[in-house]
Amino acid sequence: MIDRRLRVLQAIARHGTVTAAAQVCRMTPSSASHQVQQLARELGVVLLEPDGRRVRLTPAARIVLAHGEVLTAQWERARAELGAHRPDGVTGALRFCAFSTAAAAVVPAALALLRDSHPTLRLHLREAEPARAFDLLAAGDTDIVVVVATAAIPPVTDPAFDQRILYDEPLDVLVGPDHPLVGRADVALADLAADPWICGGPGTAYHQLVTLACSGAGFAPDVAHHADEWDTGAALVALGFGVALVPRLADLPARHDTRRLRIAAPPVRRVVAAVRAGAQDQPVLSAGLAALRSAGDALAPRLGVA
Repeated sequence: MIDRRLRVLQAIARHGTVTAAAQVCRMTPSSASHQVQQLARELGVVLLEPDGRRVRLTPAARIVLAHGEVLTAQWERARAELGAHRPDGVTGALRFCAFSTAAAAVVPAALALLRDSHPTLRLHLREAEPARAFDLLAAGDTDIVVVVATAAIPPVTDPAFDQRILYDEPLDVLVGPDHPLVGRADVALADLAADPWICGGPGTAYHQLVTLACSGAGFAPDVAHHADEWDTGAALVALGFGVALVPRLADLPARHDTRRLRIAAPPVRRVVAAVRAGAQDQPVLSAGLAALRSAGDALAPRLGVA
């Protein structure tokens, strides 16, 4: 029901270029540009101005976007109210999108709860980086996302989304079997300031997580290797090529000889669930969010939460 041209303009506002917006909206750049030009002609205003290799939103475009956010949220609320008039409101399809650890540790448990309580519900899980997950959510290609809160995702004040905390996950340090810290009862992150580090590729949530945690401990990590898979990172750590931070819920391959050490006053990463603004009261999404909360609460013993 929401004008597709408005979706394209919203994507341009988030990403700054027509090309990036077109990729998110699954169309060619020329088609995305045509959509915005058509909307501008219909409204009788200029929406975009060139700004180097990027584009700049005009004041008129910002007015359109402000009203568009209200319209989108109101449409989601209307769908929620209509759900109450269906014989079985929790039916149809429910699509989840989550980053790797949550996709393994919490979302499958939520899916199992939903399967037991609503057996006719069609469930789908897709794995993606947090920023990509929000693109899919904004485009209507997924319903609930589970992401790590980083600077790469929209702020909690973004009116386009409803975000809620699921849990805070401590980080442990992963070292090789011969590392000097093995056996110590009290390990501080600063104790590893001189070590070479292994973390995810630049721009990934994992890379941001490591650099922010080390910065908070008073040092910049000397990144020797980039590894986006736990298997690769654990193999490098086991052979003494560096140390790594690993989330408490991350399952590591047992074939690599590593030691997982808990940090005193550990850094944590916040995991949140998000839906489109106004959609949280739709019966299907409400059931999905409730299942995620239950699955998240059940993680307390693994997280070390009293």
